[in-house]
Amino acid sequence: MKNASPFRVQSISELHRLRKFPPPMHPSISVLELTAVNEEFLEVSKSMVFDFYVIALKRNFNLNLKYGQHRYDFDEGVLYFMSPGQVFGMGEDAAGDGNEVRGWMLLVHPDFLWNTSLAKGIKKYEYFGYSVNEALFLSDKEEAIIVGILQNIQQEYQGNMDKFSQQIIINHLEALLNYADRFYNRQFLTRKIANHQVAARLDELLNEAFSNTDLMSTGIPTVQQIADKLHLSRNYLSSLLMIATGRNTQQHIQDKLIAVAKERISTTTLSVSEIAYELGFEHPQSFSRIFKAKTGMSPLAFRESFH
Repeated sequence: MKNASPFRVQSISELHRLRKFPPPMHPSISVLELTAVNEEFLEVSKSMVFDFYVIALKRNFNLNLKYGQHRYDFDEGVLYFMSPGQVFGMGEDAAGDGNEVRGWMLLVHPDFLWNTSLAKGIKKYEYFGYSVNEALFLSDKEEAIIVGILQNIQQEYQGNMDKFSQQIIINHLEALLNYADRFYNRQFLTRKIANHQVAARLDELLNEAFSNTDLMSTGIPTVQQIADKLHLSRNYLSSLLMIATGRNTQQHIQDKLIAVAKERISTTTLSVSEIAYELGFEHPQSFSRIFKAKTGMSPLAFRESFH
């Protein structure tokens, strides 16, 4: 039996109706303070897809969160981000009686961002592509900063909107996103041991992949394949690696490719074409271009440097 298709929520007003919240005071932006759970709210166990951005801060939330086919039960003080089109849902915790929700939710429709610095700029914040289990864990001080910004946004759109209001709200939203960037960076740094374990596991996976002499059939590993094996989203993995090693996932794959190529060029009598095919390249010219771009030398020049 196939799973039912996710329910699409096309507007902020529709989400307010579904959640039994009061109508939004602005059609394209809304800040909700979550202070209670009722039966209507708990009817969100089915998967949903929002056509707007969601930034949510959760505390004392005796509900589990579902992202795709995975469920996660968080401690308090968690901030997570969703972009339009991501599948999301909630279900009541099996142990949950007397559920109490405390937290905030910011809803921003893409229409609100038109003709602003965030219309395209919001795409640079990679944590909108992180999975729910890769959420941001906040200290009390960090949480106070985020809540203060949310309250400022709420105060601005609840007042008399004028020609300055949109830009003021955009400025607040950019501040929130930049603080989230800073806090994620802190989170990566404070989890150095776990992050270096991921980097070590990545190295193992790449060694295993490039030890295969039939890469023409299996293909050079992709960022998505590596991320799947490490049980991380591709964006989170690359962000983690950049903090831990200064190189993203694609650069790690290319570095390993070049290292293996150098070894085979310098220690075997295989032709450049044979090495290219062994490394999964259909066209040796493509291999030669990548090798020269990374090393400053052609494969033949590199081989000759050993004689």
